Amino acid sequence: MDSWYVDARCTNCDVARQLAPDLIVASDGRSKILRPPSNEGETRRLHAAVFACPTRSIRPASGHADPALDPFPMALDDAVQICGHNSTHTAGANSYLLLRPSGAVMMIDTPRFSRALAHRYTAAGPVTDVLLTHRDHAAHGRRYADRFGARLWIHEGDLDAAPDADRVIRGLEPVEIGEGVTAHPLPGHTRGSVLYLADDRYCFSGDSFYWSRTTGDLEVADSVTWYSIEELAHSLDRASGRLRFEWVLPGHGGRHRLTADEMSVRLQALAGRTRLLRPRPIDFTAVRW
Repeated sequence: MDSWYVDARCTNCDVARQLAPDLIVASDGRSKILRPPSNEGETRRLHAAVFACPTRSIRPASGHADPALDPFPMALDDAVQICGHNSTHTAGANSYLLLRPSGAVMMIDTPRFSRALAHRYTAAGPVTDVLLTHRDHAAHGRRYADRFGARLWIHEGDLDAAPDADRVIRGLEPVEIGEGVTAHPLPGHTRGSVLYLADDRYCFSGDSFYWSRTTGDLEVADSVTWYSIEELAHSLDRASGRLRFEWVLPGHGGRHRLTADEMSVRLQALAGRTRLLRPRPIDFTAVRW
């Protein structure tokens, strides 16, 4: 078995640890291989981490990983796939494919761009919409939308990051953007942050909140809030009574599934905790993944 390692380009984005937490751990501000895979399932998880890592930092000592073991897009649930191939231009954010009953597909945020990947992402059906959660994840949005012949969406608060968007979400009220899919403006992380709710089951939360493996709960990244933590608290207060979902699917941080009732309780508790937070300097190392 090859000896695996993480090279010096690692940015400690947590993507690899989300996919193979039993094999890859955090150490001294970066990811580290805890041990090599010992069975087929662990080999699959490690290769998912390899092909999601935005800096391609996870490597076998013998050279490049086997591209035949690239699992992406990879199913998370019946109607959601994770794209993998995270981009350095989105700080390594996760992106997703949402499969609709009509046979169409929506892409939420964007992976790194290539024509080969674009072709792969249409295997489940034609991509009709590219939904951007906020400015930090806007890279590649126009290229993917043009490649798919899809509509590009963003909120007016972050419109300067995608000024050629085809659809602009305005104001603070929820907007239905497709059957069973609603955009909920959630200013705070950025002025134009939005989460997308699908089928009262899937919450694509962007960078507004995530599941922390450290705390075992929903959390906000208050140390990486570009616009206003107070505004994020207001947004969560406003949204917590409206949102029903089972899956939290963020751009950064952990994914998790609970019952809708349990998620509702935790989201309301998060809104209460966020009201107590105050602005602080940007510090990526303080995020509790």
